[in-house]
Amino acid sequence: TFYRLLDEKIDLVFRQLMHRFKIQAAKKVRNYPFLMGNGIWLDSEKLGWEDRVGEVLKHGTLTVGFIGLAETLKALIGAHHGESEDAQRLGLEIVAHMRKRCDDESEATGLNFSLIATPAESLSGRFVAIDRRKYGEIPGITDRDYYTNSFHVPVYYPIRAFRKIQLEAPYHAYTNAGHITYVELDGDTCKNLKAFEDIIRYMHDQGVGYGSINHPLDRDPVCGYVGVINDQCPRCGRRDGEPISEEKLRELRRRFPGMPQASCHCHHEQH
Repeated sequence: TFYRLLDEKIDLVFRQLMHRFKIQAAKKVRNYPFLMGNGIWLDSEKLGWEDRVGEVLKHGTLTVGFIGLAETLKALIGAHHGESEDAQRLGLEIVAHMRKRCDDESEATGLNFSLIATPAESLSGRFVAIDRRKYGEIPGITDRDYYTNSFHVPVYYPIRAFRKIQLEAPYHAYTNAGHITYVELDGDTCKNLKAFEDIIRYMHDQGVGYGSINHPLDRDPVCGYVGVINDQCPRCGRRDGEPISEEKLRELRRRFPGMPQASCHCHHEQH
């Protein structure tokens, strides 16, 4: 039943992509004077001003994206791929199925259908709100304000960086239109460069096509310092929540002309 419903949605997306492609392909070079008229796109230099642009647009991609693999697995077998080896096997099977559908459509049409592991940031919140109204609040599925991006292990799930990379890496090979795996670090990477490098190398060795490392970045709203602030600002020496004297502010402004002009007693802003 799941795969039947999935295939129905994939068929719908294929039809939508082809509908849009046909509308765009019917346009002429003069409708895109910069892109087509300046030879920016492949084969556009071969077309005249009144020629249709389908022969150029066919080199692009028709991309199918997905979100919420983790919630799908929770709905199907009660665990996501961070929690269960069976869920990981099923997750890879589902994504492989979607990729095969794209490959088959490419073969049938001669166009570049591809699969993308999309973040779909606004859609992640919009879809879960719609589903919650329809199905109610289901633990692990509709009980948060978002669906998990693409094939990611949920951000709320406690997991070590190397294990997260190991689980997500195999999905990169299936998502030929784009993908990302990222890990969150809780400290200043400059103080442990070996750990930083180990993560990068492990991403490479596991087959991650696009990897990212997120780390804390603080800003002192008084002196404007941007970086990791622990107990005390490295620039002005101010501690979190402390006021700072006008005399000290004048001294800092002489040393750092670009710092903010307004004084305040704010807490450090964490990003």
